[in-house]
Amino acid sequence: MSSDVSDKGLRVAELVKSGAGQAAAIERAPGVFESRGVGNSYLLTTPDGDVLVNAGTLGDARRGASLFRAVSTHPIRYIVLTQSHANQYGGLEVYKTPENTVIAQHDYTEDRRCSEALSAHYRRGSRRIFGQITGPVQEIVPTREVFPDLLFAEQHVFELGGRRFELHSTPGGETRSALIVWLPEERLALVGNLFGPLFGNQPNLNTIRGDKPRSALAFVQSVKRLRELRPSMILTGHEVVQGAEQIARELTRIVDAVQWVHDRTLEGMNAGVSLRTLMREVRPPAELCLTEEYGKAAWNVRAIWHEYSGWFDPERGTTELFGSEVASIAPALAELAGGADRLCERARAFVAEHKPLEALHMLELALAAEPSSLLARELKRAALELLLQQSGGKNLWERLWIAAELRALQTA
Repeated sequence: MSSDVSDKGLRVAELVKSGAGQAAAIERAPGVFESRGVGNSYLLTTPDGDVLVNAGTLGDARRGASLFRAVSTHPIRYIVLTQSHANQYGGLEVYKTPENTVIAQHDYTEDRRCSEALSAHYRRGSRRIFGQITGPVQEIVPTREVFPDLLFAEQHVFELGGRRFELHSTPGGETRSALIVWLPEERLALVGNLFGPLFGNQPNLNTIRGDKPRSALAFVQSVKRLRELRPSMILTGHEVVQGAEQIARELTRIVDAVQWVHDRTLEGMNAGVSLRTLMREVRPPAELCLTEEYGKAAWNVRAIWHEYSGWFDPERGTTELFGSEVASIAPALAELAGGADRLCERARAFVAEHKPLEALHMLELALAAEPSSLLARELKRAALELLLQQSGGKNLWERLWIAAELRALQTA
């Protein structure tokens, strides 16, 4: 596959892969060691034993355990899970012993139950996007489930070896069971994927791989909760952010940016503006523009719309109420046009006019009418490549979705 649809140059992909060649744990603060991977793990050492924040995937844990043994021979007394995704819990079986306690937020078990109920669906969507980045499933998921020993609702505090650990629920993260670990004396916060994989990026309120929608206002409140702690260092699932003033400034900008998108979306809904119009027109002002490698403002408009208004889109009309698909009339439209090739020729004109989305709409009909059309597949490739070129390929989900679509054309 050509480099323009690979993960080259995408910072998320680079961070996810960064643990592969790690030779030693990184000391991010006194007694705080990092093992990198699909989701970073952190070992917090004390004279009376250690605390592990996130186990990583199964493959990450097998690497990370040896890195951590090189910096501490003390037993791990506590394992804290910052959320209920496999890059936090997947390696639990590597670290769990009868002598340590696994701690998670109260909603963790329900999150896991829902994930397992739809495991085939979620994994299929995740592999489509992340398969080329994270490696085989066997390196991600555990061979057996390890359940938390202790669950808490809003806050849980414990001390070990003279260190105080505060756990705060932040349900606006990637799962409802998200939490942050706060070390008040060090003013250090371990936030997992509260912000997704990138700090200062638009959150991804509803990923295209398939996930339960996340609440925009819950995200805002969770970030505010972190801001109230006034951290001087944040360790995310992949990054290090330092400087109390910079952190406070950026947290405020993130809060204001997501609140702005939320409020403009609700204003548009009340004014009767259509969903797709809002997706095109709600654009934050320059001072509130977050990066969009992982989430996008337009996608969050759609997530907010559905959070408040549900699945029905009145602009789509009566057919939205039924199981009928536009593809069902594709053969009739092709017949009226003079055949699927005529639809393809119009799509070719759209490509020439630099209108890839219009071309893709037309080609969906052509392929529904004539699934074996080589011309339609050829033009679909051209339209997808043009779309990628126009978008700049800067968003991970967008680029890797297009990459998956191009792979599907090769195997069709």
